[in-house]
Amino acid sequence: MEPIKRGFKECDREFLEETFGIIQIRHIPLLAEWQKNKDNYAVNEFEYYLLNNIQEVLIDRVDDWNEQELIENFIGPLFALINYNTLEYGLFSERFLKAVIGDYELSGNPDAIIAKGRRSPKIPYFCFHEYKKEQENKGDPVGQCLAAMLVAQELNNNMRPIYGITVKGEKWQFIVLHGKEYAISKSYISTDEELFEIVKLLKHLKTIIEEYVKQ
Repeated sequence: MEPIKRGFKECDREFLEETFGIIQIRHIPLLAEWQKNKDNYAVNEFEYYLLNNIQEVLIDRVDDWNEQELIENFIGPLFALINYNTLEYGLFSERFLKAVIGDYELSGNPDAIIAKGRRSPKIPYFCFHEYKKEQENKGDPVGQCLAAMLVAQELNNNMRPIYGITVKGEKWQFIVLHGKEYAISKSYISTDEELFEIVKLLKHLKTIIEEYVKQ
């Protein structure tokens, strides 16, 4: 029997929870550790200068940018600052992912993934979903990100927790999927001082991925 095909964009949390048995819980230790360990990182003078510059532009333009403009002018420079590209793993954009999970084949092109592989993604560790404007209503961004995370989990043979981020305008949320449970952080606001918290969370994500690669 052929699996039922479903794109990430068609997925919301209700569908994923009812179909795949995942459940949202308030606290997952791995998410708490991610948030706590950010305090081990600092923002240096160069980073502070760059972040203030791109934040000033964000404050003026975030409500007017389309998706590509938000990525190019803010999200891209932020990820480039952390630099998730090494010989062992890299940051890939709009790469096709799919996996058969139960009766369904989930597939799509996440805005970004961090995955093992140099020239093409092999094993994804992290999924990123960007959702442009606060005022727009185009589906469930967390559900779409979770669908990609479920595929990443399947490609990892369900052995590792999967990390994710959604961005909706100025709001960033951090997600951990571990087994059948997932948790979502509070919203971090990139137009105020929480931008530096976001950067520290992204720095610790790199440490988490480097530990995965070593294993």
